[in-house]
Amino acid sequence: MKIDAILTEHIKKAFAPLNSQAAAHGFAGPASLSTALDRANPSGAIHILPAVKTAPIAKMFTTAAVDMWLRAVHSFLISASLTNVSPIWASVTGYYSSHYAVRSIAHLLGYFQMFKKAKIVRLELQNGRFVCSITAKTRPEREHKFYWKIVKASPLFAADPFFTDNLGDESDSSHRDHANYADHLPAFPQFRPLDENDVRNRIERISDIEVRAPIIPNAKVYPAIESVQIIAYHRVVSYLIRFRELVDAVIGTQNNFWNVHRDPSWARAFMDFQVTEEPTLRSAFTL
Repeated sequence: MKIDAILTEHIKKAFAPLNSQAAAHGFAGPASLSTALDRANPSGAIHILPAVKTAPIAKMFTTAAVDMWLRAVHSFLISASLTNVSPIWASVTGYYSSHYAVRSIAHLLGYFQMFKKAKIVRLELQNGRFVCSITAKTRPEREHKFYWKIVKASPLFAADPFFTDNLGDESDSSHRDHANYADHLPAFPQFRPLDENDVRNRIERISDIEVRAPIIPNAKVYPAIESVQIIAYHRVVSYLIRFRELVDAVIGTQNNFWNVHRDPSWARAFMDFQVTEEPTLRSAFTL
């Protein structure tokens, strides 16, 4: 898939400020992006932020995107570690791995939802400078529908079977909701301390399963832990994660912040980001 020239410039410009500081200190503090947007738009009105106010916000869009991708990887490790310990939490954390992967792409594309003020923030390049537009939500969508819809609407991901709308019984969210809220779920397995080898073996098994088409988890078939984990893994992994592949295609090895965080050290012992799937499911990005 050829990356649009405007998006290419967007990603390059978004990552550039992070190259002038130590990667270990690149992330802002907790809730920095949402707090900055609240302060920039205290009235909650529909608004266009000038470029001078948008520059620091644009930087936080980028670090928020990388943070969400790292959360996706971390959540997948948690899901794998809980496979035999808790069907409930293996399902929930597996879903959140997928959700964080989707949200990371939405932030990279320049979208953010202000939950309390029910506003949508759009970060765009105008004449070489970032500008933020803040508009009212057109419908009362939760972020678990909004971000998925944004990514699915992108030409880069519209045809990708691993990225779907998050609606109805046949959706990742419905399976998470069932695990969270349904009563009388199956009996709890005997609790056993987590074992590193078990986690590695589980992830290796998931990565080796050949996927001909993604199996979307269905709330009517619970717990479908393997389906949850397979689709999460394929959204998260290296050259198929779509986020890492997209950033790699645009900035390569030219950004120290991305070079450090694209391959988290705490995940290396457990997963090698390899998959087995039909070649037609791959969507390599090119400039």
